[in-house]
Amino acid sequence: MFTGLVRELGIVESLRKRADITKLAVRSEEISKESQLGDSISVNGVCLTVTSLEGELLSFDLSDETLRNTNLGMLKKGDYVNLEPSLRPSDRLGGHIVTGHVDGIGRIKSKTRVGETFHVEIETPEALMRYIVKKGSIAVDGISLTVADLSERSFKVVIIPHTAKVTTIGYKKVGDTVNLETDIIGKYIEKFITGVTRGGESTLMEKLREGGFI
Repeated sequence: MFTGLVRELGIVESLRKRADITKLAVRSEEISKESQLGDSISVNGVCLTVTSLEGELLSFDLSDETLRNTNLGMLKKGDYVNLEPSLRPSDRLGGHIVTGHVDGIGRIKSKTRVGETFHVEIETPEALMRYIVKKGSIAVDGISLTVADLSERSFKVVIIPHTAKVTTIGYKKVGDTVNLETDIIGKYIEKFITGVTRGGESTLMEKLREGGFI
């Protein structure tokens, strides 16, 4: 589990396809010092396992499933990536609960400078919009952000100077892709409400109806 608070900008060293596994190597000055084989690290919002560690070089194996559902396969040597080690029990939960399981890929529709901030609009797959709420949390390339506004197929976030400086969102341009993970709490609520019994009725909805609430 992660918080969406990026600890470091890593630099892609290589991305190589080998049989049914793609090897991603990322150079990290800080997180590499505390990492071990088997550790989970969020790379642009994707939970990956450290499979090799050589000095500052962290390596990860990417499955075809990961390549289909994230933008990691589009990375090139020299690209920046957001890095965050997994949450420890003693850490503060400063962002929000982020699993590292990407729901879909968004695309930056607009990026406008307003004073010292950037207002960024992100086109979003239709299936994800029901989980996104105004003033709610969303992970964009692993960055915990607050939804400032919504439209039918996109949402807006406001990026402060610090976030623009220490994460990839400051380097992103219109047309660039981003990994999106919606708030897991909303998914659980939907599951509980729409859970179907053998009779085809939601248990919760049935109880509400019996109690005269609906």
